[in-house]
This record gives sequence, C-alpha cells and structure tokens, in this order.
Amino acid sequence: MDEHSSIPSAPEPDAAAVRDIADVPAIEVITTTALHLMSAAAVKCGLGADEESAAHRDLDEARKLISALAGLVTAAAPEVGNQHARLLRDGLRQVQLAFREASPVPDPPGQGPGEKLTGPVS
Repeated sequence: MDEHSSIPSAPEPDAAAVRDIADVPAIEVITTTALHLMSAAAVKCGLGADEESAAHRDLDEARKLISALAGLVTAAAPEVGNQHARLLRDGLRQVQLAFREASPVPDPPGQGPGEKLTGPVS
C-alpha cells in the first residue's frame, strides 16, 4: 500500500498474466465481474441453497455490493449490447428486491442500494 493512500496499489502482472488477459474480450470481463458482485450480494442478502444462508446475511455489505453492481451495470450497458445489458439489469433488480425483502426496515422508494442509478425497484 502507498503510504499516502488507503487504497492498495495494483500488483504488477507477470508476462503470462498479461497474455492471458489480453485474450479475454472486454464484455467477458465486464459480465464476469458483474456476476461476482451479484453472487456476493445475494449471499450477503442471506440467499442460498442451504439452511445456513441466513448466517451469512450482512445487509451493510450487501448494500455496498449492490451499489457497485448498479454502477457497473449502468456504465457498461451501452458497451455490452442489449441482450447482455438486459440480463445484467434483471440480475441487478433481483438482488435489489432480495435486499428489500431481507431488510427489517425497508428503504423508501428510490433510496435502496443502487436505486439512485436505476430508479425505484418494486
């Protein structure tokens, strides 16, 4: 970490890693990143296949992940094409709704995670 910043600096990639990432289309990097954010948000909302899912619930963390996902989806939509953008928006909406259902005190419409970018979710 830089002594003047709280943000860690990116590690220098080795030549093999650069060659590998150079072969990956941007749309794949964007959608993979979105899916990771979406999955993490779902887990933090307490969604999961097992009975212990509620133990992983952390709505503060879910809010951060959903907000980041909303930013990515909003910014990437014009770049990824209509079909991918629609799928990403649908996934985002699902985790926003899951957050709303999991929250003991729901946010007012338009104030939930990512809703400043997406509009109210209902």
